[in-house]
Amino acid sequence: MIDRDHELSITRQAQLLNISRGTVYYLPQPVSPADLALMRRLDELHLEHPFMGARMLRDQLGRQGIRAGRRHIRTLMIRMGIEALAPQPGTSKAAPGHKIYPYLLRNLTIRRSNQVWALDTTYMAMARGFVYLTAVVDVASRRVLAHKVAITLEAVHAKEVLEQAFAQYGVPEIVNTDQGSQFTAEEFTNAVLAKGCKLSMDGRGAWRDNVFVERLWRSVKYERVYLKAYESVSAARADIADYMSWYNTQRPHSSLERLTPHQKYLTALPKFKQAA
Repeated sequence: MIDRDHELSITRQAQLLNISRGTVYYLPQPVSPADLALMRRLDELHLEHPFMGARMLRDQLGRQGIRAGRRHIRTLMIRMGIEALAPQPGTSKAAPGHKIYPYLLRNLTIRRSNQVWALDTTYMAMARGFVYLTAVVDVASRRVLAHKVAITLEAVHAKEVLEQAFAQYGVPEIVNTDQGSQFTAEEFTNAVLAKGCKLSMDGRGAWRDNVFVERLWRSVKYERVYLKAYESVSAARADIADYMSWYNTQRPHSSLERLTPHQKYLTALPKFKQAA
């Protein structure tokens, strides 16, 4: 936003953007190796015990000889974009100015491909740093329709990955997300509604129908990410893309009658769409 070569002074540009001049000169500090190791362990514990909040995670870490304060753990959880999957006080609170849409999947039978798509974002550890993975998943078939690896947790990435899915697979009836700020931002919600889709949002920290997306995260992390310790973002992007292709076409699911997500997606398409 700030153009250091512009004829306007940096001070004036900051005033016009309503940001402090000090912010312009702030250089973000890299995450320390100790915090990266702690974040990796928190991610593993969150996969194993998703109901644990900062206090329980602190206690579990203490049992393993890892000392960390509750507030520090909570700060890292926010940075990672994770929270305990359980009802919490203040669950109706959203990011300032962001509208929350009602949850539409309660008691809904989902049998058809492109009936409901779900989006979610997860933290991915690397050898020295971390990235975020956002995916669009067809609920009926568990097929990953599109995904993106990014270094920030922003609405633009959620919008881009959704538009990739629209371009390749058409438009679903419902798009379901959680209440993450990247999904409640107008940049994302407008992209959904402009296509005529209904937008559904889980309550913050609720299990509901995103449980299977959590299972996808568990699979990709334990079957690929944790085994690789990526040295760069480009390496993470390439290898996760390879895994998603394998997951869709080669990994059968018992819940899908031993079909792969790709096979189930094709068989669960409405008849008129298959004929087309």
